[in-house]
Formats: sequence, structure tokens, C-alpha cells
Amino acid sequence: MLPPNEDLTTESISTVDQVQNLILDSADFEEFLNELARFSAHQVAGEGDDALCGITLLRDRKAATIGWSSESAREVDEIQYRLAQGPCLTAAQEEREVYVPDLFEEDRWGPDYANAVASHGLRSVLSVPFHLQGEAQAALNLYSDVPRKFDGDVADRARDYTRQISQALRMAVRFSLHTDSATNLRATLESRTVIDMAIGIVMAQNRCDQQTAVRILTDASSNGNVKLRDIATSLVQSVGGTDTRTHYEEPGRRQAG
Repeated sequence: MLPPNEDLTTESISTVDQVQNLILDSADFEEFLNELARFSAHQVAGEGDDALCGITLLRDRKAATIGWSSESAREVDEIQYRLAQGPCLTAAQEEREVYVPDLFEEDRWGPDYANAVASHGLRSVLSVPFHLQGEAQAALNLYSDVPRKFDGDVADRARDYTRQISQALRMAVRFSLHTDSATNLRATLESRTVIDMAIGIVMAQNRCDQQTAVRILTDASSNGNVKLRDIATSLVQSVGGTDTRTHYEEPGRRQAG
């Protein structure tokens, strides 16, 4: 069922369907975003044109190109990140469209930005924000070697297109956030398990309580400048059937022979 007051044409429904198919056919989040960037360049610039496309995401005060139609698209996006200014950053941060008709006549971000992007053979830039409703901030960045490429109908297509696929990108970003959280949680739980095992080994070796065992391991980690998880993993592996045994005990305490 279509949302109320939403005027979706047959063409826009087809676009949404194609983006959904990209999600289903992609092996992972990164592949989907790169395919989306290539698809976006084709949809906006038109068949046969060599427009470049990058998708900028702002999250936790950091900017990154999360999808690119080519390495050149990623490289020109990253010029803005190095300079901390440019059309895609402005579009994402302020959630407004930014158009550069001709880089040879552009001075809004000083000469460094325009000269750096123009050195890649590009002349015009269009950045259109996605509306992710609080998930993050993002913009679609389009580049062409033709001045004023994104005038008129092309700009209209870009606005309409980003509106159509904002929900798909929002879902993809949310999925990525949840995946990252799940991965981090799994790593934390695995780390906690090996540390708990190591604590038990130290308790048995030193005939001490849990608090003392924790202190022995943390002291070994601090004194050796080694992560606690790595100390714990080494100890657990050493008692798992290998000939070499690793033993930690309180300083000044000798283990009975």
C-alpha cells in the first residue's frame, strides 16, 4: 500500500523496485552501496553519460564515502574530507541541495577545493541530501566533466531520485548500525569468555580467590603492555594441551613445587 499523499509514478515505483532488488542481490552492505552509486549515476545523468557518483555519510561527527561508482568518485569525495569543506559536506550537514555549475567559476570553499576537483578533469558538481530521519546524515554527490551538466531536468531527476531511495538508504544504514552493534557485542562476549576462563586458571594455579586472580592478570597486562584479552588468550591456549605452560602469580609469591 502506498503512503497517503505520495504521488509515485510508474517510473518511481520501478526505481524503488530496482533498488530493493539491489539490496536482495548484494552479498553485503558495501557491495549494495557501490551498486547503488553506479545505479544512481545512470539514473540521474542518463544512459551513455560518464557522471561519477559518491554517497557521503555523516555519523558520529565523521564523514565517509560509503558507496562510489568508481575509484575516481571516491577520490574526489575525499578531497572534501581532507579540506573539511565542500558541496557534499554542506548538503549533508545542512540538508540542502548544493550545485556547482562550473568549477572554473567556483569560490565558495576557496580555490583549494575547486582546483583539486577540477584537476581530475571535472567541471560540475551536484550534491543532494538524503532525508534519513535521524539515523545519520547523507548526500548523493554527482560529478561531470561537462560544465552545467546538472541544470534543469537533470537536477529535477536528482531531487526526485534521492527522494525515492531515501527510505532504502535509511534502512540500509540502520541495518549497518545494528550489524556493527551485533558484531561488537559478539566480540565483547567472546573476549569476556576467554578472560573468565583465564581467571579460573589463575585461581587454580595460585589457589586464590577471583578478585586476586583478576588483579594478577591485570597487573600482567599492565606490566607487559599487552591487552588483557591477549594475556587471557595466551594463558588459555597454554593449558589447552600444548607442552609450553604459561603461569601467572602474585609478585613476591612463589608457587609451591
